[in-house]
Amino acid sequence: MPDDAHATTGSYVKAGAAFDRDMNYIPDRITRTGGAPLDDRAGTGKPSVEDAPTWPVEPGRYRLVAAKACPWATRALIVRDLLGLQDVISAGLPGPTHDSRSWTFDLDPGGVDPVLGFERLQQAYFARYPDYPRGITVPAIVEIASGQVVTNDFPWITHDLFFEWRDHHSPNAPDLWPADVRDEMEDVMQRVFTEVNNGVYRCGFAGSQDAYEAAYDRLWATMDWLEDRLKDRRYLMGETITEADVRLFTTLARFDAVYHGHFKCNRNQLTEMPNLWRYARDLYAQPAFGGNTDFDQIKQHYYMVQTDINPTQIVPKGPDTSIWG
Repeated sequence: MPDDAHATTGSYVKAGAAFDRDMNYIPDRITRTGGAPLDDRAGTGKPSVEDAPTWPVEPGRYRLVAAKACPWATRALIVRDLLGLQDVISAGLPGPTHDSRSWTFDLDPGGVDPVLGFERLQQAYFARYPDYPRGITVPAIVEIASGQVVTNDFPWITHDLFFEWRDHHSPNAPDLWPADVRDEMEDVMQRVFTEVNNGVYRCGFAGSQDAYEAAYDRLWATMDWLEDRLKDRRYLMGETITEADVRLFTTLARFDAVYHGHFKCNRNQLTEMPNLWRYARDLYAQPAFGGNTDFDQIKQHYYMVQTDINPTQIVPKGPDTSIWG
């Protein structure tokens, strides 16, 4: 029987309509001094919100809440680890399933986050906005002392972990935003976000045949472009890892396990694209990427939560994820 505790039936697909992601997030930024940010481009295709509240960088003050099931949240976990910020910003890990109210800390003893003392991420949002009207999303950064959410604006979270928290990076942290390729990288990230990261959702949450087929064609045009781009380079921008690779990887890691079947992105599997498959496995072999990729949680999230697409909530046994290692 379907598990209604983990269902948000009907909340993803709007009949007859194309999927349109709500990109309205809490705009606050955590900046080096609590003042003006050091950098104001996050590869989002739009500028930072003017006059957005700012909070100061302070080790131990904040907790990153990020579910490994969620691609947008996994970005933040990967960047945190790449930059060596594990002892500077703690991480809370909700479980892979949730109901219409919130992500829950069901992986922790007693179902309570051991630092925040919360059962639901919703509590951090309501601590700051008692009538918060939007979705309770991850990643979210929470101020530990007050229990209040600071921001859930996922592109800016990883951007600011690099630029604003730089004083606390490990000595061997990679340059995720290299100045010499910055402009091109912004263009690459924008295309990856629009056509791949969000493109798979436009396929999966399409409310009509026409909307689905248009989304499908756009997705595969860019997947082919990426396959070609990677034929003579190790990573998207050359021989070193950048933010662009983090953003693409989290979609590729979910492609065969979820998006190929569940979201009907089924022209072919990732494993059948030699350059993208080599690239994805290269990243996965690195601890920050592989260590934050949990295929079981990924499958449980999509197949159990999105009951308007998968009403039986049956989670497929395949594919064989051992081939990643």
